[in-house]
Amino acid sequence: MNVLEEAGPLDENKYIGLLIRNADLTIANYIKKQLGPFNLAPEQNLIMMMLWEKDGISPNELSQHLKKDKGNIARMIASLEKKGYIKRIDDPFDKRTFKVHLTEAGRQLECQVAPILDEASRTVMNGISAEQTLQLQKVLTKIIHNISGGHST
Repeated sequence: MNVLEEAGPLDENKYIGLLIRNADLTIANYIKKQLGPFNLAPEQNLIMMMLWEKDGISPNELSQHLKKDKGNIARMIASLEKKGYIKRIDDPFDKRTFKVHLTEAGRQLECQVAPILDEASRTVMNGISAEQTLQLQKVLTKIIHNISGGHST
């Protein structure tokens, strides 16, 4: 038995990283369940959301925005392509890469998924005021900034 087992279960309120991780997993599992009928994983949905905002994004852009390695992005692109939601089009300015574009099915998916995501957002944020939401965003942004090397207060 190690020291942590002797101490009993971890108090997630004492470890902010654990609390954030558990919140993220809970939200991701909830979103996964909501997106189940569309055969769309939460992370694949993030790619779709980006494309609904701006069609024609490079894998590098997706990788940077989603903070995922290129291999992971390549697998998600391949999966979404197989499902018929996206297509690859060679980049006319750089023959070494391509842009990811929505198919007609991918465009139509937004009409089905957007209301579900809106409802999920309302569920997740239920009972949390606009002021609390803004404060949460500021705190999480500060945590990311602190860890990313900006240690100023």
